[in-house]
Amino acid sequence: MNLIEHFIDGKIVSGTSNRKGKVFNPSIGKQESEVILATKQDLDLAVQKAKKAFETWSNVTPIQRARIIFKYKEIIEKNSDLIAKMIVSEHGKVYEDAKGSLTRGLEVVEFACGIPQMLKGDFTENVGTNIDSWSVRQPLGVCAGITPFNFPAMVPMWMFPMAIACGNTFVLKPSEKDPSCPLKLAELFSEAGLPDGVLNVVNGDKEVVDAILEHKDISAVSFVGSTPIAKYIYENAAKNEKRVQALGGAKNHCVVMPDCDLDQAVNGLMGAAYGSAGERCMAQSVAVAVGNVGDKLVDELSKKVEALKIGPGMDKNSEMGPLVTKEHLERVRGYVDLGIKEGADLVVDGRDIKLQGYEDGYYIGGCLFDNVKKDMRIYKEEIFGPVLSVVRAKDFDEALNLINDHEFGNGTSIYTRDGDAGRTFANQIKVGMVGINIPIPVPVAFHSFGGWKRSLFGDQHMHGPEGVRFYTKLKTITSRWPSGVRSDPEFIMPTMK
Repeated sequence: MNLIEHFIDGKIVSGTSNRKGKVFNPSIGKQESEVILATKQDLDLAVQKAKKAFETWSNVTPIQRARIIFKYKEIIEKNSDLIAKMIVSEHGKVYEDAKGSLTRGLEVVEFACGIPQMLKGDFTENVGTNIDSWSVRQPLGVCAGITPFNFPAMVPMWMFPMAIACGNTFVLKPSEKDPSCPLKLAELFSEAGLPDGVLNVVNGDKEVVDAILEHKDISAVSFVGSTPIAKYIYENAAKNEKRVQALGGAKNHCVVMPDCDLDQAVNGLMGAAYGSAGERCMAQSVAVAVGNVGDKLVDELSKKVEALKIGPGMDKNSEMGPLVTKEHLERVRGYVDLGIKEGADLVVDGRDIKLQGYEDGYYIGGCLFDNVKKDMRIYKEEIFGPVLSVVRAKDFDEALNLINDHEFGNGTSIYTRDGDAGRTFANQIKVGMVGINIPIPVPVAFHSFGGWKRSLFGDQHMHGPEGVRFYTKLKTITSRWPSGVRSDPEFIMPTMK
């Protein structure tokens, strides 16, 4: 059995724990690895190594840090195939989707290469008579990241490259469901020349999470996951005087207007709802059909959902792979059962799909509900699977209010040819990331990622300019120098005196 350990102070270590978690290949439903679940003592060792490394790393010039990050980018590109296959084997998403998610993480690495420019401060001459004032951004210390199973490369890479570029050191606690990829990312950073102790990976479960939240030497915590856990992270990290960004759940709506390019909307929804088997915080899980477009939309969607090619992630013909675990598969199936009980119309039922040779894999076909109402649990709760709900709205205002009244505010989109509708939607919607004729409005690395309402706990979004602000603290200096007698010029060769 393959054993997955920790990465602390530049090397693979076993730690002090006897507890282990099971890591499965979801395509075949078989356990292929064990992961050691760390103790508080293991976490403390990683933090102490990171704290020691911070003394030196924080004084490395931004341009020197950037040169290591440039090298890291090159090494990741050379190993992209290996990393993508790791993601497929433990998460289950199809290979091209895995490669795409790695690319989106790599974009943050590319952005972090420009850290010398981003750490420049402000200067004002003569804020008072002969008094100057300027500001600088300085690193926090040891930072920690707690990341989810659905993006084992991309989400960690939204965190640690920015934190490290800013001069911090980092302890990463990835999901115990698919831990091999984050461990490899840390090893490759070391290969790029990152000093020992700057990036550490500690695998574990709630015991390590609580140890992170309570550890006095951790200055900031970044998290991506469900809303209940995000709230827990936010409350407990803040209680222990840490800076926190905790990204939670989502129920992303895609508004389909009667004047839209329907083919574009349908194709966009297919990728956004069923890509990565719906295991995305930016998945579009609700289509809001406005006016008379609903019947046409459902008809076109149903044809494409029924034709989805389901299969293992390494099969080039697969459009959608399995869910990550057997438990999650049962959870998603349970929501489909619930939707039927609640009175929604199940237009396409993917619950009983069977794949020859992969009977034990965690597969479910695409599911499509119509006539979903806002009081149904399948509308209100995040399913995190390939289940798309169609809600009917009589007009634009009803669609807008539907989204604004929802507890989540992560991402949303509108499909329309009407510029006024698009602009009004972007202006008035209470959601952090908005797409206009764009199905998955994930900001590029030089903008920032984050939702509103119960999709984000904390003040600042992730990566981009907000990431620089989160991983640094501002210092402002005001100075005045006493005037003195100035010596006369000398015209001889200067000598040491």
